[in-house]
Amino acid sequence: MNLLIRWAIMALALYLTVSLGVGVHMPRTALGTLLVTAAVIGLVNAVVRPVLVLVTLPLTVVSLGLFLLVVNAIALWLASLVTPLTIDGFGGAVVGALLLSVLNMLLTRLFRDKRR
Repeated sequence: MNLLIRWAIMALALYLTVSLGVGVHMPRTALGTLLVTAAVIGLVNAVVRPVLVLVTLPLTVVSLGLFLLVVNAIALWLASLVTPLTIDGFGGAVVGALLLSVLNMLLTRLFRDKRR
């Protein structure tokens, strides 16, 4: 799938997550702000998250994969440090990261290329 389409899908998933108000907030939901925040989340997921997954692999194995929710929450929190995204505590980060992941997966499946 094209990088720009994935970027737009992430921005749409972020908009829906912020609109639902599950502990993730953004003061301005302008298109530019959403696109920049989606790009930062994508960079954090591409660069920092694999390192976190590798470092926390023993905890992930012991918890049967549930610790990946914590890793996703940490990645979302790191992205919120450099963007206007605000998170209401650790619970908000976990629920926000889970909802963002599920919405991103559903939207990716909805807009995928049907020819494959």
